[in-house]
Amino acid sequence: MVRPARPAYSSHHRPRSKSIRLRTLPVIAATALAAWFAVPTAASAASFTAPTAASAAATSHVSGGHSGTPVLAAKPYMGWSSWSLEATSSPGYGGFSWLTEAHIKQQADVMASKLKSHGYEYVNVDAGWTNGFDQYGRPIANSSTFPDGMKSLGDYVHAKGLKFGLYLAVGLDPAAYNDGKTPIYNAPGCTTADIVYPDLRKTNGWTSAYQMDFSNPCSQKYIDSVADELADWGVDFLKVDGVGPGSWQGDAAHDNTPDVKAFHTALQQTGRPIQLTLSWSLSHTQADVWKANSNGWRVDTDVECYCNSLVTWNNSVKGRWNDVVQWIPDAGPGHWNNLDALDVGVGAMDGITDAERQSYATLWAIESAPLYSGDDLTKLDSYGLSLLTNDEVIAVDQAGNPAKPVSQTSDQQVWYARNADGSYTVALFNLGAGSSDVTADFSDLGISGKASVRDLWSHKNLGSVSGSLTENLPSHGSRLFTITPKNSSAPGTPLAVHGTASTASSVSLAWDKVNTGASPATGYTVYANGKKVATTSGGTTTTVSGLSSATDYAFTVVAHDTKGQRSVPSKAVAVTTPAAGGPTGYEAEASGNTLTGSASVVDCSGCSDGKKVTNLSWGSVAINNVTAPKDGSYLMRLDYVDGDSSRIIDITVGDKTIQVPLSGTNENTWDTAQSITVPIPLKAGSNTLTFTNPTDWAPDIDKLTV
Repeated sequence: MVRPARPAYSSHHRPRSKSIRLRTLPVIAATALAAWFAVPTAASAASFTAPTAASAAATSHVSGGHSGTPVLAAKPYMGWSSWSLEATSSPGYGGFSWLTEAHIKQQADVMASKLKSHGYEYVNVDAGWTNGFDQYGRPIANSSTFPDGMKSLGDYVHAKGLKFGLYLAVGLDPAAYNDGKTPIYNAPGCTTADIVYPDLRKTNGWTSAYQMDFSNPCSQKYIDSVADELADWGVDFLKVDGVGPGSWQGDAAHDNTPDVKAFHTALQQTGRPIQLTLSWSLSHTQADVWKANSNGWRVDTDVECYCNSLVTWNNSVKGRWNDVVQWIPDAGPGHWNNLDALDVGVGAMDGITDAERQSYATLWAIESAPLYSGDDLTKLDSYGLSLLTNDEVIAVDQAGNPAKPVSQTSDQQVWYARNADGSYTVALFNLGAGSSDVTADFSDLGISGKASVRDLWSHKNLGSVSGSLTENLPSHGSRLFTITPKNSSAPGTPLAVHGTASTASSVSLAWDKVNTGASPATGYTVYANGKKVATTSGGTTTTVSGLSSATDYAFTVVAHDTKGQRSVPSKAVAVTTPAAGGPTGYEAEASGNTLTGSASVVDCSGCSDGKKVTNLSWGSVAINNVTAPKDGSYLMRLDYVDGDSSRIIDITVGDKTIQVPLSGTNENTWDTAQSITVPIPLKAGSNTLTFTNPTDWAPDIDKLTV
């Protein structure tokens, strides 16, 4: 196996982190952030303009497409799910034995009395509610734990003014197959022998069900029959689990995109609005399929720790800050990034500090993730209830405008979303082990002059601030603000300008689409060292050609509208072009490099030269003799392999170390290289770049080009 061996895991869970991340990397000055790390284009480039938090809180639907019909899941759903209490070993909980009709009714009662008025409505029953199949291979409820059946339970939930959700695993359960003899409801001549492959290949994240063959129309009829059963029970929400590509599987037998399309079709034909959410860790390679056929998808493994609490910070709350980033542009009305249960309501059971509980809730809110508690709602403490019912924070979530990080090169991070009304939602996070200052530099946000600041957790106006906003935060602490500039340009200032590639005579750039200002931005002008070098008619990428090799450039971008109005220039991004004939590639496995510890060279069919360096959690690779024509900030393409949700690589150049989160595939495939562009400071002459991560899971390194 060419990846670090993972510890043992429950069938429903994969461990988040190798160990507690003990060190905190140095805070890098905000003025250098853009030159250190190119953050991927995020939510502001999405195809919709999000409402403000206040306006989102006042409306429950948006129009869909050109038909004017309401969009199902127009906002992230809010509610409760049973799995966290099934997954814990806390006394009195855990296992399918906890999942009973009586317990679900207790949770529904509390939701109706304490949470419903704040927008919570879904009561979702997760795995363990079924113990067999009817004569048509459709799931039936466990009569000992749900004696009145699922329709009765759905009626009870609906009578409370709430909505009812259920769980299924993808694929055909072998018990439903019944040697291929089970007839399909409302499909004369079809049996379960017709709906699976003849070789009975296994599928789903646990490889526990038969993969269905949707080239046979009998398969769609079977899914239709299951959907009709759910609709008859009054189900409003369906979680389909173990879906691939993803869920730690990536081969053809675990390609469940046809299943997802079939469920989408089947749920629509019922005539009942049933949300469809996919689990447990979807692969971003199929994001377009998930967006077109579901209302949301889990981006990550289970948040639960499978221990005597519900979660722990390191396993696996903290990982969400990295894992969600590649998915940010995909969220929008009708389909949302699901970060899993929000277990912040019962401090005695949650397994995290109060500061961590607030940060947990803050990330979920700024990412417009579904807000569903996994706590025992009958035991909510006062602080947990205040977190779950803060209407200003809920409004941020429901606005549907996911935030993105300014930079992730350290554990002190600023995340922001620019709202259509010109205000900003800004979260400060200290993900490090000790207390630390965290600063939001207004130049990173396109704010000039003074801005009013409101603290959303404390419901306090903090007055006017200019230039920057700094807070000293405890370990794993956070703050959440609305920042409203006193003066706003028309159109808004382009943000997140970053380099994506370079040659000796060109630099490619990208930035976020401007979605604010009194007049919409219709194009952009790019400047290099103050000289106009490119224009676009609305596009947010360009390649500037005709540059000189081994030369420093500072790029800025200005937005303009049909009235000729121009924005304030973006923050400058420094790029040094490589020497003539560059850039140059450097293989990680080259003989002139230095490997330490357990780091080793292994085969990789999808890597450059068929090799890569692995085991960097227990060793390092120093890529030597990386040459630069002069001191400067260069664009480095890093080719790596990561079959996980995401992994972090620490890169040391000279006396500086940065952490670079690298997006994974969730497919457990370790023979396909991905790439990212990272700004890196090099000195004139020969440089050594060292790659390692001794305190967390590391990706494998294939090649760098600079």
